[in-house]
Amino acid sequence: MKIRLLAGLLVAGLTAVGCGGATVDGATGASAPAAGSSASASGSAGTVKIAINPWVGYEASANVVAYLLEKELGYTVELPEIKEQLAWEGFETGDVDVIIENWGHPDLKKQFIDEKKVAQVAGSTGNKGVIGWYIPKWMADKHPDITDYKNLNKYASLFKTSESGDKGQLLFGDPSYVSNEEALIKNLKLNYKVVVGGSEAALIKGAQQAQEQKKPLLFYFWDPHWLFSKTDLVRVKLPAYTEGCDADPKKVACDYPEMDLDKIVSTKFAQTGGKAYELVKNFNWTNEDQNAVADDMTNNGMTGEEAAKKWVEANPAKWQAWIPQ
Repeated sequence: MKIRLLAGLLVAGLTAVGCGGATVDGATGASAPAAGSSASASGSAGTVKIAINPWVGYEASANVVAYLLEKELGYTVELPEIKEQLAWEGFETGDVDVIIENWGHPDLKKQFIDEKKVAQVAGSTGNKGVIGWYIPKWMADKHPDITDYKNLNKYASLFKTSESGDKGQLLFGDPSYVSNEEALIKNLKLNYKVVVGGSEAALIKGAQQAQEQKKPLLFYFWDPHWLFSKTDLVRVKLPAYTEGCDADPKKVACDYPEMDLDKIVSTKFAQTGGKAYELVKNFNWTNEDQNAVADDMTNNGMTGEEAAKKWVEANPAKWQAWIPQ
């Protein structure tokens, strides 16, 4: 989804963050040895702490990796719910070993990888991430020119809400998501106001209702996401992204780039994590893989562990290649 920044509270265990997402209790194991250290009395190979950032696609990736760490390699896995900034800080404090899906964050990479050297990139997830502005398909069918940002002011009145006043509403999600929306509205001279819905779930519900009930909606969203397979949405064309066009956050006047999402691990985990680190480094799947697991967690009543188990059982050739020898 998505680039995000602001920190949230650290909560032990994985809590639902998607629309109807499941709850999975990660083992807390406060006294368990760190990953790569000697096994505990229970026979665990060690403990791996995978931060959970607040969107269900991330949850899906984390649950599959956690399932394999536990079932195939014998590790104990903790899944603390932590928003992005705090997760990066966790590399320094020892509270986090892995961020399984990172959306860019060049500022945090510079701080924690280049300068403090407490974190490292552990390769691509295989997922391609794109953020954008979307409308329900019925609006594009009725107003074909609405998909060009140059015509958004023409339709601003359609998007007015009690929260946006005399401007059109641009619905946003979790306030911790980093966004260029304020700058885009200002620099493209759009008569719109960002209204924070508060969560991924609010965006999903809004999009579903907008298409089903023919309600106008302009909203921030991202791919990969299972929602695109169930709700017809159309992306609004903003000025094309070019290298460096988003370098100054206050001057951004271009669309988001497609990102090759990557994994970030603590330097300590990279050095001492052993087979757990190798599995994380080898983890690589497709947008379709992630969407399938996220869909099961959100819409099919499965816990994260159940959805991971289903995917693992259906895709042995993929995950067996990740298991270190």
